[in-house]
Amino acid sequence: MVSVCFYFQVHQPHRLRNYTVFDIGKNHDYYDENKNRNILNKVANKCYIPTNKVMLSLLKKYPEFKVAYSFTGIVLEQFENFNPEALNTFQQLVDTGRVEILDETYHHSLAFLYSKEEFKEQVNMHSRKIRKLFGFKPQVFRNTELIYNNELAKFVEDLGYKGILSEGADHILGWRSPNFLYRPMTTNKIKLLLKNYRLSDDIAFRFSNKGWKEHPLTVGKYTQWINAVNGNGNCVNLFMDYETFGEHQWEDTGIFEFMRHLPGELLRHPDNNFMMPSELIKNYNSVAELDIHNLISWADVERDLSAWLGNRMQQSAVHSLYQLEKDIKLSNNEKLLSDWRKMQTSDNFYYMCTKWFNDGDVHKYFNPYDNPYESFISFMNILNDLRIRLDGQKATVPSVQISR
Repeated sequence: MVSVCFYFQVHQPHRLRNYTVFDIGKNHDYYDENKNRNILNKVANKCYIPTNKVMLSLLKKYPEFKVAYSFTGIVLEQFENFNPEALNTFQQLVDTGRVEILDETYHHSLAFLYSKEEFKEQVNMHSRKIRKLFGFKPQVFRNTELIYNNELAKFVEDLGYKGILSEGADHILGWRSPNFLYRPMTTNKIKLLLKNYRLSDDIAFRFSNKGWKEHPLTVGKYTQWINAVNGNGNCVNLFMDYETFGEHQWEDTGIFEFMRHLPGELLRHPDNNFMMPSELIKNYNSVAELDIHNLISWADVERDLSAWLGNRMQQSAVHSLYQLEKDIKLSNNEKLLSDWRKMQTSDNFYYMCTKWFNDGDVHKYFNPYDNPYESFISFMNILNDLRIRLDGQKATVPSVQISR
């Protein structure tokens, strides 16, 4: 028996505008809302809405078909503000009862690495948002960019989650297969679901690559690869960005037709089915304990954190940001707190990356900056303005005179 688990990440950041040194102390508007609106609507029209129509038709046609999604809180905010139609189509999917939603950090942040308390607050914010918009209570967790280690698994287990997602990285698995469930070291009950990155990336990155030896990727060929897992695994976890459909892989590549025909072809094999992450957890036992001490992610060949924290600009920016946490929260200023949290979005550090990317230009597709140095300068200018606002907030608090 092989259970296919489709999981899709849905995310768009609040992009910062080109904030110069002359804006510091004078302009507290940090966001390029025109760009945010235009990009959100562009992706909604090319990807979210048409892909949701395909998924809804598949759910109606095949009672066995199931999928899972994770939405960042900030993309949900943008749906509400810029494109309620797209949000409504996602709600229609969830209403079928065969779509699962996962929890994550509200702001797609690196908070777990720098503040466990902030991480917990963002997870709770996200959970409340999902209940409000979808009436759904997630049981499974995925951290930003599938960043993961043993410590995170234990922390998430203590928050009450039954499962957590991660990358099936070769240097972690060794001879083991990503097509089984594992128990993270230091935990008791939570189960670890690993991405089959080869089969996932065949769709997400290689589908339209004419230089790939397997191009063109047909439904029949892909189905054979998944069928081959029978007897060698319990599940095939296909984890990818939702923007794969129609945005990273344009409609004229045939990606929509591929998805329309894939479930039916997979179900022709009597031992194949579809399961949501929580169903995998319920139906399959962990086959072994997996020790992942060092942090991993689903990014690039290295599967590490170098895309966000690999150079000194990134390290300086993120440390400077989290140094403000205590004072920001003591200020009791909701606008300051909101702006500070939006700055945590991992995309802001990704734009500062100077490494060469092995898995294509899809990462850079929506980068609002011409180079990483512009990104760093704008970010640090905004941080300086945040400090000025914070100092001004302190100055407005009357001092307490203590009489002798």
